[in-house]
Amino acid sequence: MTKSKETGWNLDNSYARLPGLFFSSTNPTPVRSPKLVILNNKLAESLGLNVQALQSEDGAAVFAGNEIPEGASPLAQAYGGHQFGHFNMLGDGRAVLLSEQITPRDERVDIQLKGSGRTPYSRGGDGRAALGPMLREYIISEAMYALGIPTTRSLAVVTTGELVIRETKLPGAILTRVAASHLRVGTFQYVAQWGTARELRILADYALHRHFPEVEAGENQYLSLLQEVVKRQAELIAKWQLVGFIHGVMNTDNMTISGETIDYGPCAFMDTYDPATVFSSIDIQGRYAYGNQPVIGGWNLARFAEALLPLLHDDEEQAVELAQDKISDFTKLYHSNWVAGMRAKLGIFNEEAEDEALIKELLSVMKKHRADYTNTFRALTFDTLEDTALLGTPEFTEWHERWQTRLGRQQESKDSSNQLMRNSNPALIPRNHRVEEALEAAVEQGDYSVMERLLEMLSNPYAHSAEQAEYSTLPASTIPYRTFCGT
Repeated sequence: MTKSKETGWNLDNSYARLPGLFFSSTNPTPVRSPKLVILNNKLAESLGLNVQALQSEDGAAVFAGNEIPEGASPLAQAYGGHQFGHFNMLGDGRAVLLSEQITPRDERVDIQLKGSGRTPYSRGGDGRAALGPMLREYIISEAMYALGIPTTRSLAVVTTGELVIRETKLPGAILTRVAASHLRVGTFQYVAQWGTARELRILADYALHRHFPEVEAGENQYLSLLQEVVKRQAELIAKWQLVGFIHGVMNTDNMTISGETIDYGPCAFMDTYDPATVFSSIDIQGRYAYGNQPVIGGWNLARFAEALLPLLHDDEEQAVELAQDKISDFTKLYHSNWVAGMRAKLGIFNEEAEDEALIKELLSVMKKHRADYTNTFRALTFDTLEDTALLGTPEFTEWHERWQTRLGRQQESKDSSNQLMRNSNPALIPRNHRVEEALEAAVEQGDYSVMERLLEMLSNPYAHSAEQAEYSTLPASTIPYRTFCGT
């Protein structure tokens, strides 16, 4: 057992004090030869951890699950989930919640090891993870954080010195993930399906206390829980859409109660604007395509509401009516968040009734001419339209004139409008080919410098520095990009 004082671990185990139905006490499976390959120094410091101590062999042993920090109580969480519309019993099949770190700001966050071995929920899997997918989650989650999008974060990746067998033999790795919590819609579905009303109430009370303490004493606190989760998910998915992020596997077990993005398996960022864009190799029907994400978000929240019904009202019909009322708010909340975000991307401060038509017309022109999503908004920001596929087309010329007229009707100056656009349109995103380039160098050659440079560029996406320009270029290949779950 590692002494916590040396490394700064300040651990508690509130989830482990919940009913045993919710989890299985499980230690990580030790690995042969753990080696720390990347550590998020800034995140570690914000958690109150000693970076130098974490870089030691003892630190790597903790991140690998070979050593358990003093005060930790490792467990695997149980949950269910609708996977592509079908409900299944799931759970942490290859992850262990090591403990909860209490930060210097008195915040509670989960410390989870992903790829740390078999658990009672492994369902025949080996419980391990390959290096490439773990590094990929590190890159994308930290890019999302820098973009200002609520997300789980990545603290460290260690290699295990062991191979995992997928289609081929791959180097094994473990990711240390930090989250506000790992409570999911699927957690509530699991307890509603296999637990008692009392256990469901305990889970709801825990979620309220941990994430929404301001509404704990409300008249109908469980209805308030539903309302707050709806609100956070509406804000989150709008932020995804505004940067062209495609999650890829929006199953109910991958929707958090906290409103953080979780599970970066088959995700990717859209290049050419097209609402039908799908990257995941297993999403044959396009259920989780870019344009479907808001609809799926609402569908998932309806499943959350169904799980909460016994807590909303003693009369089932009234419970359903209350739930439907809150779920119906999602579309309105999402839409208002998305329109507000699009106004900012176009430098618009105030509201006019015609704004939505202006936004949709631009997107329509972008789709028709296969314009790059991120670079189009960057070109509008810096008036470098010669870099887009739109310059000279009659539709865009007409749209541009309407947009300039619209900007002229607001009180704010042109400089203020431009600054709003700079703050709302990233200079770069984790381009899929750049991510693959970094992963190939790390996995195939043991060269992490390409990944470190990419992370540096992504750490301040609104800087619009000269160095970032080369990372905004499009891939030379026209082969459709495909992502995989990385299991």
